[in-house]
Amino acid sequence: MEHSHSRSHDHHHHHHAINIKQVNRAFIIGIILNFLFVIIESVVGLFIHSLSLLSDAGHNLADVASLSMSLIALRLMKVKANEKYTYGYKKTTILVALLNAAILLISIGAIGYEAVHRLIAPEPLPGKTISVVAAIGIIINTVTALLFLRNKESDLNIKSAFLHLMSDAIVSAGLVLGGIIIFYSNLFWIDAALSIIVAAIILFSTWKLLKDSLRLSLDGVPENINVNEVKSQINKITGVKDFHHVHIWGLSTTENALTGHIVVAKDTDMTAIEKIKHDVKHGLEHLNINHVTLEVEMENTPCEGHDC
Repeated sequence: MEHSHSRSHDHHHHHHAINIKQVNRAFIIGIILNFLFVIIESVVGLFIHSLSLLSDAGHNLADVASLSMSLIALRLMKVKANEKYTYGYKKTTILVALLNAAILLISIGAIGYEAVHRLIAPEPLPGKTISVVAAIGIIINTVTALLFLRNKESDLNIKSAFLHLMSDAIVSAGLVLGGIIIFYSNLFWIDAALSIIVAAIILFSTWKLLKDSLRLSLDGVPENINVNEVKSQINKITGVKDFHHVHIWGLSTTENALTGHIVVAKDTDMTAIEKIKHDVKHGLEHLNINHVTLEVEMENTPCEGHDC
């Protein structure tokens, strides 16, 4: 009976339950809109020789790829566990978040490299065209980002999609501004200077994503969980004398698991132990930990093996 989750309480405790249907739709709409925009940007960029539009198209294409990967990861989360993968494929959500962060860092490098070249040798550009195309980008990215707003705190991949799209909207706004300045002043280096600022903005938002996903892929304690707080909450439960050998890790970007040992009084009977275990699991659900495996020890029993 190790995994006797008190299912009846579940819906109260997922403070951020994902609406999978809604998120699925958001990803599909996002992928289609952004891919169309990449085509527009590439065609116009090639036509007017605007490097800022072309590098932004590359950046947006990386986003289309990462949105697609996040969608696949969310789908894989739903795949049932089997004999080879006893937890299912939930971990893919963490690996995809890590990969997304890595892709973003690479694209920052590419933008930066390009920008330095352009600062040294600026080329004449039609500012008006750049502004118009970039303005379309603001609309597309903002609309798509808003689709993820409701669910962004419930999953690292959804959050990463939201961050990507918002940073894209900021990038596009920068390009609009740059296009206007170029149009009125013929200061063509503005183009490159803006892309460096853009790279810095993306770096800032990516760093945390990289840190969180790296922590989870190394089975670290998820960011929103404090081990000491978990222990003190469980120790308050009637019948629990001590709670130790606690391990907490993320099964996916949304689900957390825990193993631990509960110490109970020597004369506790089976019924009381089941009650204590139920209370502990219930308490852990409040802390967003749903996959719980508990071992029960009697007080003052000498412990054996590696657990001592």
